Amino acid sequence: MATVLVTGGTGFVGAHTIAALLHAGHTVRTTLRDLSRQDDVNTMLRTAPGTVSFFRADLHHDDGWADAVTGTDFVLHVASPFPASAPRHEDDLIVPARNGALRVLRAARDAGVKRVVLTSSFAAVGYGHGRTGRVFTESDWTRTDGPGVTPYVRSKALAERAAWDFVEAEGGGPELTVINPVGIFGPVLGPDYASSIGIIASMLDGGMPVAPPVWTQAVDVRDVADAHLRAMVSPAAAGRRYLALAGGTISFAEIGRTLHARFGEAAAKAPTRAAPAWLIRAMARFNPRLTEVVPQLNVIRRADNSRIREELGWSPRSNEEAVIAAAESLLRLAR
Repeated sequence: MATVLVTGGTGFVGAHTIAALLHAGHTVRTTLRDLSRQDDVNTMLRTAPGTVSFFRADLHHDDGWADAVTGTDFVLHVASPFPASAPRHEDDLIVPARNGALRVLRAARDAGVKRVVLTSSFAAVGYGHGRTGRVFTESDWTRTDGPGVTPYVRSKALAERAAWDFVEAEGGGPELTVINPVGIFGPVLGPDYASSIGIIASMLDGGMPVAPPVWTQAVDVRDVADAHLRAMVSPAAAGRRYLALAGGTISFAEIGRTLHARFGEAAAKAPTRAAPAWLIRAMARFNPRLTEVVPQLNVIRRADNSRIREELGWSPRSNEEAVIAAAESLLRLAR
């Protein structure tokens, strides 16, 4: 068994990854910006065996990273800024995402860490290409100056590019492997969860009265955690990117229909039909939450998960399983 550092232990993916590592018998550390949140992490991990060691470290500063990585075999760099709304300036996202990844890689290099697994995103792969019928693979990169590229998307692409450039330039440092998940669903463990879970929450509580004509690809957070563990130890994973997705696309209207079929009255407010794009554009003038949706209207992006299946033996849950698990956990928390 190994000693593993997971950055960002309070996060949705971070907490699930820690739980998976503990169940696998590893010794686990995690970083927090604020050590007062240790109890929050322990609450999310209440069903996992073992305990976690906590270190204070922040993506904005060098302090704490050397202590966190010293003595570890692997680092899973999951932490990355993901605001609830668009930042005032894109550098508020780009700088901590890029510089944070470089801080972790430098600390890992100096500590003799074997491998760093970086959580990137499909946002670094398939955006900025306009309307296209292509199926994206790990060889593709987001065009950061292309159409419909938000500050978040740009931050993920630039941070991942910087990580690969660092490893190539430094030489002799830790091996790098990157996981590129699509929209992450699945069960929530606490109040911190991915923005994709917000889609489910707003459908259940009536905050999304109509479904915009938007399609997403989905993956269960438990499968994202599993992908990190497989990438951590597989010899084949060194220097590789892996798209993590369940399969085909799913529309917001299909998500609503899935919720209705599974939960009945508890999902009565969920929309089941797509509104026309012109209506969503009109609504966005008065609802800032819809502003970032507008560039995605009637855009379908597809990706191929054959590499991660073939090289890492990864077998994900279906889109529907991931959506239902997310809703079940949200309804349980509400009760």
